[in-house]
Amino acid sequence: MVTGAKSKANMKPVKKKKIEEPELEPLCCCEYIDRNGEKNHVAACLCDCQDLDEGCDRWFTCKSVQPETCERIMDTISDRLRIPWLRGAKKINISIIPPLLLLPGFLHVASWHFLLGVVVLTSLPVLALWYYYLTHRRKEQTLFFLSLGLFSLGYMYYVFLREVVPRGRVGPSRLTVLTCGLFLILFALYRAKKNPGYLSSPANEATPLSNSQIECLSREGQEKTKGFLAADPSGSVSSRAVKGDLKSSSRVLAGSPTKVKEDWCAKCQLVRPARAWHCRICGICVRRMDHHCVWINSCVGESNHQAFILALLIFLLTSVYGITLTLDTICRDRSVFTALFYCPGVYSDYRWSH
Repeated sequence: MVTGAKSKANMKPVKKKKIEEPELEPLCCCEYIDRNGEKNHVAACLCDCQDLDEGCDRWFTCKSVQPETCERIMDTISDRLRIPWLRGAKKINISIIPPLLLLPGFLHVASWHFLLGVVVLTSLPVLALWYYYLTHRRKEQTLFFLSLGLFSLGYMYYVFLREVVPRGRVGPSRLTVLTCGLFLILFALYRAKKNPGYLSSPANEATPLSNSQIECLSREGQEKTKGFLAADPSGSVSSRAVKGDLKSSSRVLAGSPTKVKEDWCAKCQLVRPARAWHCRICGICVRRMDHHCVWINSCVGESNHQAFILALLIFLLTSVYGITLTLDTICRDRSVFTALFYCPGVYSDYRWSH
């Protein structure tokens, strides 16, 4: 017994050696990490695309191509469209390209004839709604509408300087007011694009939830989301994610001093305050969320709501002022309201303007 006790006393706790994770090699200017988490090269952008091969085979054999296959092809193309850059190739968002190419062409065609203008101005909203429905169904972010809005502002200002100002009816003071309005719009959009009020994780909050509350809410969240995420008893959040549509459960916290109804987000693993909601496009909870605006590619929440309203107001005033100056220059001796609906000879004089 004595020897057994001595042997136990001499035994020292064995320190576990930390497993050193292999360091990732730095990326060269033409390498990148693809959507599958693997290292890839820009030179291999046209190689190993099974979805594209399958789609072409079905197209050549006069068979229908599944919508899922087309979506995977577009995802692969957008993931491989990159330019060499320091510390890895940078991804190019192809959704910003269509407005740069289509808007000048459509406006140029609309300036040829009145009927063509009606067709173009009718088809553009239809195409925009179709693209919105496509991206909204896939629950993904897009820069298409932000690019369309910014390029429209810049292009209209360019046409105004090129076609309207040289006519001599717009003085320096009016041009200065219009230019200041344009820059104020850009500044308000910049403020609206900033953090709308994202909610931080419970680990970063000063007063985290108790273990019983976390376990209770996690259990309810698992029942609603079929085990999407689980919270550890220590209060930390696990990183396990399961694909599928998720729902958040609303519960009253037992033992809460305020006795108020709070929302538990099973996706972000946090308790949401009043009027906070989870954006399924941004993938995060936002304080006092109003909606997700595709025109700024961001949510409108507690921190950027005033800047968003200010941007809309300045845009409306600047647009009305610019239209007034343009109609007063093109349709002389007519009121602005009359010239908005009837301005004879405008297509013969401004056939090649936009």
